[in-house]
Amino acid sequence: MAGTVDSDPTPIAAGPAAASHAAASHAAASHAAASHAATGLQMAGPTGRAVAMIGFMGAGKSTAAVSAAQALGGDAVDLDRVVEQRLGKPIERIFAEDGEGAFRAAEERITLELLGGDGTVEPAGSGRAGPGGRVRVISLGGGALGSARVRDALAAHLAVWIDVDLDTAWGRCQGTGRPLAADRAEFERLFATREPIYAAAADVVVPHQCSNDMASVLAALEGLPATGVGGQGRSGIKLLWATCNSGDYPAYIGPGLLGGHQFWPATVPGRRFLVTDYNAGRLYGEALSPLDGRVTIMPGEQSKTIAHAEIVWSELARAGMTRSDVVAALGGGVVGDLAGFCAATYQRGVRLVQVPTTLVAQVDSAYGGKTGVDLSEAKNYVGAYHQPRAVIADTEALSTLPAAELSAGYAEVVKTALIAGGGLWELVRSGADPAAPAVVTACARTKLRIVAQDERDDGVRQTLNLGHTVGHAIETVTGYATYRHGEAVALGLLAALRLSGNGDLRDEVAALLRARGLPTGLTDVDPDAVVMATARDKKRLGDGPVPFVLLSAPGQARPGSPVAPRELIAAIRELAS
Repeated sequence: MAGTVDSDPTPIAAGPAAASHAAASHAAASHAAASHAATGLQMAGPTGRAVAMIGFMGAGKSTAAVSAAQALGGDAVDLDRVVEQRLGKPIERIFAEDGEGAFRAAEERITLELLGGDGTVEPAGSGRAGPGGRVRVISLGGGALGSARVRDALAAHLAVWIDVDLDTAWGRCQGTGRPLAADRAEFERLFATREPIYAAAADVVVPHQCSNDMASVLAALEGLPATGVGGQGRSGIKLLWATCNSGDYPAYIGPGLLGGHQFWPATVPGRRFLVTDYNAGRLYGEALSPLDGRVTIMPGEQSKTIAHAEIVWSELARAGMTRSDVVAALGGGVVGDLAGFCAATYQRGVRLVQVPTTLVAQVDSAYGGKTGVDLSEAKNYVGAYHQPRAVIADTEALSTLPAAELSAGYAEVVKTALIAGGGLWELVRSGADPAAPAVVTACARTKLRIVAQDERDDGVRQTLNLGHTVGHAIETVTGYATYRHGEAVALGLLAALRLSGNGDLRDEVAALLRARGLPTGLTDVDPDAVVMATARDKKRLGDGPVPFVLLSAPGQARPGSPVAPRELIAAIRELAS
């Protein structure tokens, strides 16, 4: 049984609410998952290290701590409750009578005691790692990471960021008496200030919706190089937990997952059948061994067809693949889309692991479950939603890409940053390396947050199509042979910003794209043919017009926006001028 621990080193029973969450988590998590979780925690260092839940107020850190403690057979510690016990009054009174400075000083001191200097978790003055050597799971306060000393100490432990959106956090905190949740504007400022701190410190990122199912998250850590306890300071690898209506899965992002470690998630057992292209397969195919079958296609969008899908299906059948086996999609967006579509349809659906090796795929296409092939009439017209069981994104693979391929991926980075706004947009516009693990992770996190709300393009997920309506039309008109996907999206972004009436932002984005070697104008393409091709965009419903994604400002996308035909013609002709 999991317990909760306050300042007394002796575990006490969880309260009714915590016990309820723990019981629900216990019922949902299998004994195997809990066993995997314990193994994953111990893999990177000595036992007795801490799991720390970090994140903004109202995220659900305390719930996550109880869930994780139960999965690990350990004890949950709520730092705020310990501070209250030590100071003899609730946090509201500490703020009112002693000031925030006094609270922060106590918070820092007690956090450092719990995260002992030798890496063990020990109640103040106890001199031991806890009753029976049990793992301690600590729920830190939302502002605890404002201390540089706490951030340094946390690097020796497993930091799990419970990621919550602003509106949910405000809805949970307003009117509760929390001192820092009295004013919405100040709440928003704190949220924006703290988010990059959480992102930098986190080894694992978990959506707030999953805070009561930590057993599955912890199980996914098994075998992960130099993470678990020990943190991203040693490996740079992050685990992002993806969630949607179809199910949850881990996305592993960081250097050396393929080349250095040959990592494969323990939560995806079974025989592996590789689908790859000649380039990725030659470089990384052996990293996914052992393989029971291998299908290799030619690189490029021309391979994303029904004819090539039939080749993949047939080769998998000849190799003896069954419904209990796994397709590993190794390569860029074309391989991921094609192999994912084949996995969705082969024997009515088999498991899939996406192993993206291009920038386009690592920041966008490998996540979210969209799979499909092109028709000569339109792009991505035949496909299925089929979520992967895991994503393995080795950022070191990006160093092997040709410059033009890396540039093409940059367009998707810019697109994602425009949708996200805030810190990611500031990072990208300042000239950050698009292949840096922090940028790749931030883009993936942005997409996963959106897909968690809308798996099947019924609402907010449509924002991810920014620039794609015109971009896909350009690819279709040119027979998928003239422009890489990212190059076409770059042009589509410029058209979308013109249609948004945002000329200054269009000029800034054009300069960013041009600096990375991306086209900012159409060459030898009939703009009127592109206009006509947009009418076949798959977002169109019935006899209605094609809905566009427009942008008021970074972070303020408007999906489903109507566009007057004359404005569309003018925006595309501008590209050709």
